[in-house]
Amino acid sequence: MDSRRPNGPNVLITGTPGTGKTTLGAELAQRTGLNYINVGDLAKQEELYDGWDAQYQCPILNEDRVIDELEDTVNPGGNIVDYHGCDFFPERWFDIVFVLRTDNTILYKRLEQKGYTGKKLEDNIQCEIFQTILEEAVDSYNKDIVHELPSNTSDDLEANLDKITNWVDEWKNSH
Repeated sequence: MDSRRPNGPNVLITGTPGTGKTTLGAELAQRTGLNYINVGDLAKQEELYDGWDAQYQCPILNEDRVIDELEDTVNPGGNIVDYHGCDFFPERWFDIVFVLRTDNTILYKRLEQKGYTGKKLEDNIQCEIFQTILEEAVDSYNKDIVHELPSNTSDDLEANLDKITNWVDEWKNSH
């Protein structure tokens, strides 16, 4: 077992809001036994904010406080971390990064169902069109550990669950 990660690998699931990170991450935790961390929920629970963004109608995440809060949990490994941004996490934290991608028409409907409107809705669609999160991941981590996954249908979800579960099993067997 790798002494750096005695509890297993650290997996990052990222992507534009509405791409299915939370659904995938929670189910992966069930299948793999890894600890699931939804950064948005953690920030809300621990109040890791720097104020309010009136334009987007959401709190402003204090990234440094998130890192401080997660450091002791993430270092021993065995975690699935879910968040729509990824460039502020330390590169050393993750063994693999999955970026979920969703077709714009599907994503638009999902975001509308979540209550997104106006600029917030349009900016998130633009984020997906321009592959902003994918580029952020490729720029922030070794390209060999960044993987783009389609997340449009329940079949995509099942395929992604199988693919990542197999990767986790292989990681555990080789470490």
